[in-house]
Amino acid sequence: MKSPIRLFLVLLVIIAAVGSFWLMGPDPGGAGRPVDAVSVAEPSMSVPAPEGAATAPSDLVNKASSINIPDQLPASLTGTSVPEGWARTDRLGNLIPTPHLRQLFEYFLSALGEESLEQLVARIETALSALKEPARSQALATLGNYLEYKLAVSELEQSYGEVSGLGAGEMQRRMAEIQALRRTWLDADTADAFFADDEAVDRFQIEKLRIASDDSLTDEQRAEALRQAESSLPEPLRKAREETRRFADYEQVRRELADDPRALNAWRQEAFGEAAADRLGRLEEEQKDWDRRWQVYSQERDRLLSSGLAEPERQQALERLRASHFNEAERIRAQALDSIR
Repeated sequence: MKSPIRLFLVLLVIIAAVGSFWLMGPDPGGAGRPVDAVSVAEPSMSVPAPEGAATAPSDLVNKASSINIPDQLPASLTGTSVPEGWARTDRLGNLIPTPHLRQLFEYFLSALGEESLEQLVARIETALSALKEPARSQALATLGNYLEYKLAVSELEQSYGEVSGLGAGEMQRRMAEIQALRRTWLDADTADAFFADDEAVDRFQIEKLRIASDDSLTDEQRAEALRQAESSLPEPLRKAREETRRFADYEQVRRELADDPRALNAWRQEAFGEAAADRLGRLEEEQKDWDRRWQVYSQERDRLLSSGLAEPERQQALERLRASHFNEAERIRAQALDSIR
């Protein structure tokens, strides 16, 4: 960046601003979440967005050749796959921005702290080298501007102060400011591709807050208004909410029909279909079996731990005890649960 202070802020910003952007909103009381909320311990700095920021290069990029990148991925990324679908170009070779490109950026940035920002940016640059020109240069400019945006939005949010208990009007104002900031640092197509789903959820959350605070609505009217608001969500998000709601309903029914397995199975088949209901039933039986065995094992384990055996003998006895109750995969699970008890 232009100064050590600014680089330090970028580090803090990206640590705090890693996210899954398939966010399903909290209850109305939690709808006062600002978009891209970031907590930064340093004092606020004013970072004006330069004119033409969408094409301005960033000092953070184009340094991959001078950065030492470890051969092994950071531990948190080991065993995972680099997001796909981001290397899209048009017939002239220009970059087509997609949500997958932002996922690529965040995939590597999520390991900040395990590696330096420079190393992670260099890893992203290496991935982007799969592109041909002009898409490669365009992707590097997008990466730099995305990092600059993260710094700028963190400083804007510092100026907001308290975020809990805000009304829908104030949340609407803040959302508009952040959306404008995105489209200052990123061109409109890129901002839409990166943040369309986030912004749809935020609009829904604001509407949800308005509905919850409207005392003139009856329960039936409020439920209908919520259904109408939810219908504006992108289809994948709407379906995800529907699935979440179905399983929440199922958990309640499962408790109510715990003593009537036939009625519970009938409800499962009506709600999820026969095949899914059968799979769900098998999973629940497996979980019940696990719970029974885990309870017996836990009692025997506690007696063993209080027996006064020396550490080597105690560990050997624990391994034998796990083997007597669980198969190989279950023993790994049991050992993990034991480690956090």
